Amino acid sequence: MFKTNEYFDGQVTSIAFESEEGAATVGVMAEGEYEFGTSSKEVMKVISGQLDVKLPGSEQWVAFHAGEQFEVAKDQRFGVRSVGQSAYLCLYK
Repeated sequence: MFKTNEYFDGQVTSIAFESEEGAATVGVMAEGEYEFGTSSKEVMKVISGQLDVKLPGSEQWVAFHAGEQFEVAKDQRFGVRSVGQSAYLCLYK
């Protein structure tokens, strides 16, 4: 069964499912800036739009566009700015 998650007053919504690679979510973000935390290693793939990401230990924002991905280690916090509306796939390792 799918599980729907809503964050930041509905500005970020995702659906959890089991992919061929394991636990995953696919979601959408409204334009805005958000901070997330990880409980496992995450590989985040941008499906549509642009996400600017501030990875743990960095003060720099890095742009990721559709087709690009980034990784965040377990038990970390990271910043995300969605430039316009965007969509993503997150794999939990």
